[in-house]
Amino acid sequence: MPTKTFTILAMKTTGKLPTFWNCLLVILFFTCGQGAISQTKNPVDYVDPFIGTDFFGHTYPGAALPNAMVHLSPDVHTEGWTYCAGYVYSESSIMGFSHTHWSGVGMVNGGEVLLMPTTNQKLQVVPGTLEDPDAGYRSRFDHSEESATPGYYAVKLKDYDVNVELTATQRVGFHRYTFPKSKTSRIILDVGHQIGNMSQGKLSELKIVGDNRIEGAKAAGLGKVYFVAEFSKPFLYYGTFDASYKTPESDGSIFPYKDAEKGDKIGAFVQYHTEENEQILVKVALSYTSIEGARKNLETEIPDWEFDKVKQSASEIWNRELSKITIDGGTEEQKQVFTTALYRSLLSQYISQDVDGRYFGSDGKIHKAEGFDFYGSFSCWDTYRTQHPLLTLIAPEHVDDYIKSIEEKVKNYGWLPAQHFLNVYGESMVGDHLIPIIVDAYMKGFRDFDIELLYKAMRKKALELPKPPVPKEAGRSGLTYYLEKGFAPIDKVTEAVPNTLELAYDDWCIAQLAKALGKNKDYEMFKKRAYNYKNVWDNKTEFMRPRKYDGSWLPPIDNNTQEIVREGEHSYYKYFDPLLVGRRPNRHYTESNAWQYLWSVQHDVKGLINLFGSKQKFVQKLDTFFEMSPIISPPKYVGVVGTIGQYVHGNQPSHHVAYLYNYAGQPWKTQYRARQVMDKFYRIGPGGLPGNDDMGSLSSWYVLSAMGIYPMAPGNTVYTIGSPLFEELSLQLPNNKTFTVRTSNNSRENVYIQSARLNGKPFNRTWITHEEITKGAVLEFKMGPTPNKKWGTASVPPSMTP
Repeated sequence: MPTKTFTILAMKTTGKLPTFWNCLLVILFFTCGQGAISQTKNPVDYVDPFIGTDFFGHTYPGAALPNAMVHLSPDVHTEGWTYCAGYVYSESSIMGFSHTHWSGVGMVNGGEVLLMPTTNQKLQVVPGTLEDPDAGYRSRFDHSEESATPGYYAVKLKDYDVNVELTATQRVGFHRYTFPKSKTSRIILDVGHQIGNMSQGKLSELKIVGDNRIEGAKAAGLGKVYFVAEFSKPFLYYGTFDASYKTPESDGSIFPYKDAEKGDKIGAFVQYHTEENEQILVKVALSYTSIEGARKNLETEIPDWEFDKVKQSASEIWNRELSKITIDGGTEEQKQVFTTALYRSLLSQYISQDVDGRYFGSDGKIHKAEGFDFYGSFSCWDTYRTQHPLLTLIAPEHVDDYIKSIEEKVKNYGWLPAQHFLNVYGESMVGDHLIPIIVDAYMKGFRDFDIELLYKAMRKKALELPKPPVPKEAGRSGLTYYLEKGFAPIDKVTEAVPNTLELAYDDWCIAQLAKALGKNKDYEMFKKRAYNYKNVWDNKTEFMRPRKYDGSWLPPIDNNTQEIVREGEHSYYKYFDPLLVGRRPNRHYTESNAWQYLWSVQHDVKGLINLFGSKQKFVQKLDTFFEMSPIISPPKYVGVVGTIGQYVHGNQPSHHVAYLYNYAGQPWKTQYRARQVMDKFYRIGPGGLPGNDDMGSLSSWYVLSAMGIYPMAPGNTVYTIGSPLFEELSLQLPNNKTFTVRTSNNSRENVYIQSARLNGKPFNRTWITHEEITKGAVLEFKMGPTPNKKWGTASVPPSMTP
């Protein structure tokens, strides 16, 4: 019997190459008498874009680059919260492939400019339904004939026997369709297609130019998405359609050989005779400024028809980006989960300017970004906590551009916006969280922007309501009451408790910046306001509790019967129930309940502990939070997923809570809970995320926690320590520096820190500064199966309260 051998040879190199993927060359020799096989794995091989495409992760599996404008992905349905990303893994038919998608959000939007190849005898210009795919141009598919890697997606359309491949550059989507032998091979371009209905009723337009190009503009938000689609094969037949004219009795919506259309539900079709396995390619460029901008983007980014070259370039770009963090140790599943989380973290900031720098501004005019990339959207309620702090470490080359983009918005809009998507402004979420993004960057040494202009905008918004032409909705919700009372009253302001807590945190951020800029009077004013969280603390119930304008507490619920009080246009739930997770517009807390928002004082954990009267009482309440029943009171909010007791990892207000034990002198409980969340909620496969990824925020939490650090209060430079996941993790920093987290005796059971060293010296605190990380360091931990209750207790992380 032949002898079998299995050998692993590892060679480490130097420089910026990673120690696990590109720096660790793994050659596998299987010798079965005569042969040998060698394999290497790149970072992209560990990314599974399907993670999060089920169980409300709202991610999409399609092709995109980091910081891109185009996100080309399949859509299976477009209506309802479940289909925010257009794609859900549990479905079995595809409508087509559109070019804009938001990564993991709870917003039903995107899906601009859909293409769909077909071969059916009858031309259909509506997609059909999930229940009846044959009623339109959609096609069934099977996951066994579907694949995706960073920058590439492929699927077989079973109804048409067409193989679809997608790749992309930053501003151009590239399609390759392999057709069967057919005289009815068509490509549908549906401009009316969209996820959600934000553009419903607005006029779009298209024009067929020559025999291989379609140009047009799709109404989107406050502006338009312009597109140019170029086809590799001249059209045999062509025409337009307007699906608003389609009825069950008539196909009068189809107009053969018409070369222009305007309307809400318009599109075009092109038709060919194809031979077996004939390939037709389509390049689709987008622009938010003009059709001319889309043409320039197309000509610059994909001047030829070499699909495989663009696909390879996308893979190389992702390999380079993902190599910024390298890992050794851990299981294969942990490596896949970590690398996919890193992928999502790097994916989720979107440029919106053309190759020449032109962008559509918040004043409705076209501007030009000189020497920087303009980012048009900031999902900041989600991303300020984890994603933006992570990007200061793994993508520092982009941070100044994020802040300069905010600076340009202030100049164009005349006001500091909060969370917004493509110039659709308004306080869509509670708080004012572009402020911590700006302040966190500044305090960490990023300075290539006009901080005085930004500071004035912060200060103005924190003290005044906007004046026309800036709409009142762009101001801080409840600001008048917040300034008068020091809190937002529930009988005047929706989500009153989070309104108070999050504005207090934003004011603390302004105070830090004021101090750094030498504005001492402002520092004292905003520092005082940062203590406003105390004004909604109810010592009797030990909750942050809704108060009315007259200062009284909202009465406790009686007999478990909830009512709604209506006062003009304002309404709210009549009774206080700490387990209630209500719905807008009546809810007391933002997508959470009193248990979850109790801990939202990131900037002053010491002050929060003092409200409880002792560390022991604080810890007792925190223990109860994690250990009690996960049951919540109706009306339930659909986003309550990923629970440990009342901890809800599927929503951002809980993300920092596991790390609070460090501030109360029991860091071993932080170590246990942080590792518990990583192990329990992050998995391989489509259901591997515990809720909306929200532009990379859940993924960034995992990356940071696997590193063993967490940014408790963005706006300062401190990360608190958790439980590092891998034997070794190295972060590549500018100037050839490296931050390495190294562990010994680490395992799924050995989650507790026994001892630590920083650069070879004893390290006995549960926090580390941004400066210590970025100047290059080696942080070493010895792990064990039981807590060392002496490690890390002597020096707790800093808070506002001394």
